[in-house]
Amino acid sequence: MNHTPPSFKYSSHCIVIACGGQGTRMGGDKPWRALGGKALVERVADWALAQSDCVALALRDRHQAPALELPVVLDRHSGIGPITALASAFDFAETKACDYVLMVGCDQPFLPTDLLSHLGSEIGNAAAAVPVSNGREQPMATLWRTDSESLAKYIDDGGQSLRRFAKDVGAKFVDWDADEDPFFNANDQHALALAERRLKSAVR
Repeated sequence: MNHTPPSFKYSSHCIVIACGGQGTRMGGDKPWRALGGKALVERVADWALAQSDCVALALRDRHQAPALELPVVLDRHSGIGPITALASAFDFAETKACDYVLMVGCDQPFLPTDLLSHLGSEIGNAAAAVPVSNGREQPMATLWRTDSESLAKYIDDGGQSLRRFAKDVGAKFVDWDADEDPFFNANDQHALALAERRLKSAVR
């Protein structure tokens, strides 16, 4: 029997945007913080919809739900950090019979337009393809092979680190060259101000 995982090229995929964090460093309500006159989550949703017709939001609760016409999946875990968003992403992928899911954060306004296609070309038989930019691994912008069983065991055993889970399941780490960090994370007021300046300089 052939146990070779399906090639990404011939497999279905989805994108899930993680929006369930508390956003305390931002003063709360992070997905709706404005950047260039548009909410952070709207920017990432626009980016995702340009890559895929199967996009969802992972939320902590329904009160977070933004006025976007996208499916919503609610986080089943609390207090364990962003790995709960990956569990939600796997849940959504399974409901859509997707072999792969790209999970990104709602606070990443400069994601590369070729992220999905490039990671898809690199993942091969690995459990995930994790971009590495300027020496930093980016588990919040990673293409994962849907594997709820392995993730559930990891969480049940007390695991919380996305990076550790990626390494445990045999992820491939993909070097990403760029002049400016495409995985910039606008997770506090200072970072948001930097993103505003970067956005303005890009449109001059």
